[in-house]
Amino acid sequence: MRVLIVGAARPEIALAADAARERGAEVRHVPSFPAALDLLRQGQGADLLLVDADDEIDAAIARLAAERIFLPVVAYGIGCTPQRAAAAIKAGAREFLPFPPEPELIAAILEAVGESRQELVCADPRMTELLGLARRFAATDACVLVTGESGTGKEMLARFLHRHSRRAGGPFVAVNCAAVPESLLESELFGHEKGAFTGAVARRIGRFEEANGGTLLLDEISEMEPRLQAKLLRAIQEREIDRIGGRHPVKVDIRLIATSNRDLEQAVAEGTFRADLLFRLSVLTLELPPLRERPADIAALARHFATKLARLNGLPERPLSEDAIRRLTALPWRGNVRELENCLHRAVVLARGERIEAEDIHPTVGAGRQQEQPKATGLVGRTVAEVERSLIIDTLRHTLGNRTQAAGILGISIRTLRNKLRQYGGEGVPVPPPPTEHAA
Repeated sequence: MRVLIVGAARPEIALAADAARERGAEVRHVPSFPAALDLLRQGQGADLLLVDADDEIDAAIARLAAERIFLPVVAYGIGCTPQRAAAAIKAGAREFLPFPPEPELIAAILEAVGESRQELVCADPRMTELLGLARRFAATDACVLVTGESGTGKEMLARFLHRHSRRAGGPFVAVNCAAVPESLLESELFGHEKGAFTGAVARRIGRFEEANGGTLLLDEISEMEPRLQAKLLRAIQEREIDRIGGRHPVKVDIRLIATSNRDLEQAVAEGTFRADLLFRLSVLTLELPPLRERPADIAALARHFATKLARLNGLPERPLSEDAIRRLTALPWRGNVRELENCLHRAVVLARGERIEAEDIHPTVGAGRQQEQPKATGLVGRTVAEVERSLIIDTLRHTLGNRTQAAGILGISIRTLRNKLRQYGGEGVPVPPPPTEHAA
């Protein structure tokens, strides 16, 4: 975990830095946001940014978004009013950390932000066998393609590969190809020179260079448009990239991992994905099974989430009753591990007894409907498009407008979801807005 603290030097910052280092974080400190921005532009990445709430944090978060630098921001403050803390959260900060810092609170924030760096939790023989194969793949430098449904843990498996590789001491850089607009993805990956296009106010190091000496994950690579696929193929073959507006190629030393929840061979047949790029990416392939096909993992993951989420929410830890476990293992989990975690989050908050009981388990949209009830009541007479629209809007209401969570539950890419919502808005259909404090 790389933590970058931004703000004037104070004893409280030193205490926070020491507490983070004691928990294994690599900590740097800069006195101002412009200095932090310079480091980030140069590819000296961070996993977490700690910014003084009194130091125009709303402008800082807006600037990060304008330059497409995506990393979680935590606001901190000394003697801040509740109103100022709330304003920082509303501006887009993930959390607010009061100073002087409490070591346990810093530990909780580091765990919450860096949870995806933890070891995979599994108990099912199918997953155990898969991780054994992943360890063997990790020892090589070949490209790996990780496939599986949304929410199965493809990024977790990519991080597992990185941690068990010879590059474990280097950076792990992840790019969600579906979350970055097509017009900006080239700059995100390859960087640009100052003045290369309108808005390029300074040189920006791309994710390829930021990952130099480590691993680059291209998540949802099926969403990359064909022109950029050609440039990616050249970067893989030649191990060099061209910044936008640059005059000379830049050598890079990375290990590439790609993920997809789509059938890329079908995408090749449809002409939306390059066959030669697929050959390069799939030197080694790992297919993550859906959660419903690894039932022994459900109980192990549920207990893990119950413990973790209770601690993060400051609630007492409650074991899962046998009835609760039976209910969990009986559900279809169309949203896979992500849906299971969301379900446990609600259970942890709702439970009031000494244990989490079956009645505390409230699955997400559609998860509670068992397959022995296949009635079409309410569907007959409606078009497929109408049913799809109702499902998308209902799921979005369920997630309180969170686009990323809704896409995971629906099993579609965030780009597909946004295109659908844009279409519905144009048709005059009311669309739930994103959460006020953190639009997804």
